[in-house]
Amino acid sequence: MSDSLSIELTAPNGKKYTQPTGLFIDNEWHPSSDSTKITSINPSTETEITSVHAASASDVDKAVAAARKAFKTTWRDTTSTERGELLYKLSTLVEEHKEVLATIETWDNGKPYTVARDEDLAEVAGTLRYYAGWADKVQGSVIDTGANKLAYTIREPVGVCGQIIPWNYPLGMAAWKLGPALACGNTVVLKPAEQTPLSILYFANLIKEAGFPPGVVNVVNGYGKVAGAALAQHPDVDKIAFTGSTATGKEIMKQASGTMKNITLETGGKSPLLVFEDADLDQAVKWSHVGIMSNMGQICTATSRILVQEGVYDKFVEAFKQQVKEVSVVGDPFDESTFQGPQVTKAQYDKVRSYIEAGKSEGAKLVLGDTAPKPHEDGGKGFFVSPTVFADVKSSMKIFREEVFGPFVVIATFKTEEEGLELANNTTYGLGSAVFTRDIARAHRVARRLEAGMVWINSSQDSDFRVPFGGVKQSGIGRELGEAGLRAYTNEKSVHVNLGTWL
Repeated sequence: MSDSLSIELTAPNGKKYTQPTGLFIDNEWHPSSDSTKITSINPSTETEITSVHAASASDVDKAVAAARKAFKTTWRDTTSTERGELLYKLSTLVEEHKEVLATIETWDNGKPYTVARDEDLAEVAGTLRYYAGWADKVQGSVIDTGANKLAYTIREPVGVCGQIIPWNYPLGMAAWKLGPALACGNTVVLKPAEQTPLSILYFANLIKEAGFPPGVVNVVNGYGKVAGAALAQHPDVDKIAFTGSTATGKEIMKQASGTMKNITLETGGKSPLLVFEDADLDQAVKWSHVGIMSNMGQICTATSRILVQEGVYDKFVEAFKQQVKEVSVVGDPFDESTFQGPQVTKAQYDKVRSYIEAGKSEGAKLVLGDTAPKPHEDGGKGFFVSPTVFADVKSSMKIFREEVFGPFVVIATFKTEEEGLELANNTTYGLGSAVFTRDIARAHRVARRLEAGMVWINSSQDSDFRVPFGGVKQSGIGRELGEAGLRAYTNEKSVHVNLGTWL
C-alpha cells in the first residue's frame, strides 16, 4: 500500500493502526480516478478522522471488470471446500483483529466500543464461519420422472454481485452479504456507506491476507448517488443486495430494473411490540428497552411502537421510564459505562430532533427526552440525543407512522387482541415485531397474524445468523442469513437427460 493510500492513526482509546484510504480493486489499493474524497467525521466530537477516496463511475467499472475476470477464471476453479476454508480463515482473522475493527467502528460510527467488540465483531466472525460451513453443502437434486429420463438440478452462483452496505452496522451487514455470496461462488463489488467507510477498508486487507484471489472481493467507497447508482445500473452486475432506507431501496429497484437484476432489499421498519396484560411486565420492560434503545435506536428492526393492553398501560409506562433513566447512559462511546453514544451524523441528529418537535406539536405526551444529554452539559460537541419516550400516541400521528431511526419510542394502548393486531399491522412496513404474553396459544396465534417477516415472542432484537432475516410490505424483498440466505446467491439450473425417448 502506497503512503498516499493509507494513514497512521491513533484512535481516542489510544489504539494505533494503519488506515487504508483507497479503493480496494483486484487485491490492490487504488486512488479514485477523479481525486474525489469523502471525509469521515467522529460523531462524538464532530471532528474529522480522515478522508478516503470516493469512487467514480469509471472506478466502479474497473471493480466490476476485476470481479467478472475473477469469476470466470480463478474463483470458478476454486473448489467449494477451498472456498469454505478461505471464509473460515477470514473469520479467524476477524477475531484476531477484533479490537482494532471495533475501535474503528466506534470512532467512525459512534456505537459503544464494548458493543462493537463483544457483540458486533462476534457476529461478523460467527456469520463468516457459519457460511464457511455451508460452502461445500450447496447442492442440487435428482428428480425422478421415470426410466426414460434423468433429471437433475444444479445450484450455480449468480455471478458478479453488487453489495451496498448501511452505516448502522458496517461490518455486520458486510458479513451478512459476503458470507453467503462467497460460499456460493460469487464475486463481489462492495460499497460501504459514505458515512462509515473506515472499518470495511481495514477489513479489506484481511480478505487479501486470508488468501482470496484478486478480484473476488472489491471495495469501492463512494457516494450513493455516484458509486451506488453506477453499481445498481451496471450492465455486468448480475445481482444487487442492499440494506438501507425504503426510499433508497425504491431507487435501487428502479436502477436495477434496466437489466432486470436479481435483487435482495432489506429496508425500513416501524416494528410493533405488543404487551398483553398477562405478560411478565418486568421482562417486557427490559426487552422493550433493548428493542428500541440499542445502537442509539439506529436499527431497521427496532421495535419503535410499543402497544400495551390498557390494564397494565400506566404501570408499564412508568416502569419503562425508569428503565430508560437507569440503563440508557449517554456518553463517550469508548467509556465502558456508556449505553448510548451519538447519532451517526448531523443529518440523523437533526432528523430525530425534528420528530421530537412533531410529537409535541401533535399532542403526544412527552414522558422523557428533549433535554440536553450529559456530553453537552459542559459545552461539549457531538450528535448526542437524549432517549425520548412519547406516550398516549394516536395511530394518526406522524411519530406513530414514520421511521425515526433514533432513540425514540412511541407508546400506545389497546383494549382487545383484535385491536392490538389492527394497530400493529397499521403500517406500510413489515420487518420485525414482538409479542409479550404468558399465554402460549395467544403467542402463536398473534405471531401468525402479525404482518411481518419476523416475530419475537417474549424478546426483541435477538436475531441469530442461523435464522432467516427479512421483511414484507415496504420492508424489503428476499431473505438474508440462515440457509435461506444462500438462495439469494444461487440460480437453480435444471438438466434433462434423455435416456430412451427416441423420435
